[in-house]
Amino acid sequence: MGRILLFLLMCLAPSLFAQEIKPPEQALEGPGGQEYLHDEVTQYDFASKPNGFWLYEPASPKPEKANVIVFIHGYGAYNPMIYGKWIKHLVRKGNTVIFPRYQKNLFSPSPKQFAGNTVDGILAALDTLANGEHVAPITDHFSLVGHSYGGVISANLAVYHKGYNIPKPEAIMLVSPGTGPFKGGLLKTYEKMPEDINLLVMVSENDKTVGDKIGKLIYKTAIHVKNRNLIRQYSDSTGSKRMTSGHNESYSIDKDFDSGIRNVSAKRALRMGHLNAVDFFGYWKLFDALNAFTREGTFKEYAFGNTPEQRFLGVWSDGTKVKELEITVPEVASKPLLSSK
Repeated sequence: MGRILLFLLMCLAPSLFAQEIKPPEQALEGPGGQEYLHDEVTQYDFASKPNGFWLYEPASPKPEKANVIVFIHGYGAYNPMIYGKWIKHLVRKGNTVIFPRYQKNLFSPSPKQFAGNTVDGILAALDTLANGEHVAPITDHFSLVGHSYGGVISANLAVYHKGYNIPKPEAIMLVSPGTGPFKGGLLKTYEKMPEDINLLVMVSENDKTVGDKIGKLIYKTAIHVKNRNLIRQYSDSTGSKRMTSGHNESYSIDKDFDSGIRNVSAKRALRMGHLNAVDFFGYWKLFDALNAFTREGTFKEYAFGNTPEQRFLGVWSDGTKVKELEITVPEVASKPLLSSK
């Protein structure tokens, strides 16, 4: 019996005494990091209608003015809670975030109205910000970030911003852009996207919802946009908590932003939403760097160019790098990048 117990202990020893491989934590500084300028977020709800909006402003301390970011949700994902930690990150960094609502519910209105409803929300939010009671909006370097259908809407707004009478977007990040079976707001080509926009398109290896077809279409046909990169994120099973690469990796639940909506998208997000290195070193880092490069000409190595800084997704606790991002750059990207400064 003693020999059997000894044998069992020898077999179990590796699992009993192996140290858990933990995922990377958020960096202390730099794009995507914890250098926050504000401790709190002031929230306003003007989203009772399908062309309404939520508004988030930095506070503690309250600044006199702030750059404006428009965050456009995915299909059905019109509860800001779904992206809450990312929104909070952006606001505490010193930005005002407009979160337009373009749907009444999952069935209404038609996808053909999504872009128009989004524009209505943006214009109403800018009017609200300009009334003297809010943090004054800076729209010189207007930026958009959109997930899924919100990515398609963002690209549409970039092409037709003059007709929509919204500020010209100078920085755009499209996260897993796609429309599923719908076509509303989708263009056949993005050739008319202004050449001086800074554009990042990020897709995921195992996106079974929309795939990468539309992300690649936007990247390939926005031929005049000099500063554009296509970014692909991969799964990594090195650690105890596997890094997945599905359609909703950008979900980052924060119930401080909960509107109370509990549709299919919100319930799915509550089941699936998680915060990890793909957020810190992926979406958050890339979008922070994109905005910094657009506004000030800094951190371009984190935003563009297939650099080590851009590809990096952190390090597991055993010292192994998380599987890096794959970057596709246009031929013109070999020339010096031009900032919007």
